[in-house]
Amino acid sequence: MRELFHEIASNLRNNKLRTALTGFAVSWGIFLLICLLGAGNGLMNSFMGNVSDFISQNITVEGWRTSKPYAGYQEGRVIELDETDVTWTEGPRWTRTVGNVTRQTGSTGVTFTLDGYSVAGQISGVLPEYQEQNKIKMHSGRFLNPDDLKERRKVLVLSLAQAKELSPKDPKALVGKWVGAGTVSFQVVGIYHTDESNMYRTCPIPFTTYKGIYDTSNMIGSITFTVDGPETKEEYEAFEKEYGSALRLRHDVAPDDRRGIWINNGYTDNMEMNDAQRIIRTFLWILGLLTLVSGIVGVSNIMLIAVKERTHEFGIRKAIGASPAEILKLIIAESVTITAIFGYIGMFLGMIACQIMDKTVGQRTVDIGMDIGDIRMLVNPTVGLDVALEATILLIVAGTIAGAVPAWKAARVKPIEALRAE
Repeated sequence: MRELFHEIASNLRNNKLRTALTGFAVSWGIFLLICLLGAGNGLMNSFMGNVSDFISQNITVEGWRTSKPYAGYQEGRVIELDETDVTWTEGPRWTRTVGNVTRQTGSTGVTFTLDGYSVAGQISGVLPEYQEQNKIKMHSGRFLNPDDLKERRKVLVLSLAQAKELSPKDPKALVGKWVGAGTVSFQVVGIYHTDESNMYRTCPIPFTTYKGIYDTSNMIGSITFTVDGPETKEEYEAFEKEYGSALRLRHDVAPDDRRGIWINNGYTDNMEMNDAQRIIRTFLWILGLLTLVSGIVGVSNIMLIAVKERTHEFGIRKAIGASPAEILKLIIAESVTITAIFGYIGMFLGMIACQIMDKTVGQRTVDIGMDIGDIRMLVNPTVGLDVALEATILLIVAGTIAGAVPAWKAARVKPIEALRAE
């Protein structure tokens, strides 16, 4: 074995250009794969880390206008949900599936005013659970609490976009101040993050306060609830279909009229996003593997040339007693040595490049039009050591196979034919 390693080292030293070209093809392939996977992971981590903060895993139900005639009613009828629908949703029929149930009133358009500044908005009555169910992120102050509902306080939570309009110099200074909303004044208790491109945002006030000022009926705008039990996308969709059909029947809406009763299933939305993430990761792996294939092809081509150049040498070896197995072992050993050494060099450089990417591009931020502030372009753009090792081992195995093909041909050449080769 020592003689074999000595011979391999001697051949590599005597053929520096060939060794360098083969090694570069191997290192470049694994380097690009790790950099590509690292950048892809960074983008996905950035996307998931920011978008997941705004994706609500609940089911929300609203009444809209019917799009089809049904049960003697004409199309275009407005469907309004009420408190009995909340009680029905909490009832025994759905006890095993439906978890926490909350509700929201309709909305009223108002113009907020303060010290000569004004901005349009919508006021809606909500419960404290609204924040968690809709993943509301506070910029400053607080959200509504049970005491606000119990005492029917005239308190308000503004969006940051609206706060900037009412107090351009210091939006946070609005917390604790009273702002006008038509004929009513509300005290701002908090400011929340939302889409800055839409200034006409919903501003939560206590549900009881809204019902005491703007709407004394038992009508509500929407029902939101969690679901326990279903685990797959198909099970969530089946529940949505069953619940939606039953609710449409309650309000004399056609079973296939999706506009009459609108249902937003946050669970299936989240699963679809996870599926999209898996597809993107698979696509990145395919691109990376194609990059590896190009490196393997390079190794194979160079090994073919190397074997052809050494045909005369192999003839001499066989003439003095070397067996085909020994020649085969020599060529494969050289291929494994080159792909292993340069493969791990490429892996090491690729992981260093990912760290550099994290410290440079990963620290840069971009404004995506959300008042959550600028977000990082890449978050943890790295590849796990296990993945890097697996990719490197894959390249070594593929490089070995690439070297075995010309090695097998060289081992089968007759000594007399090899000696005649130039």
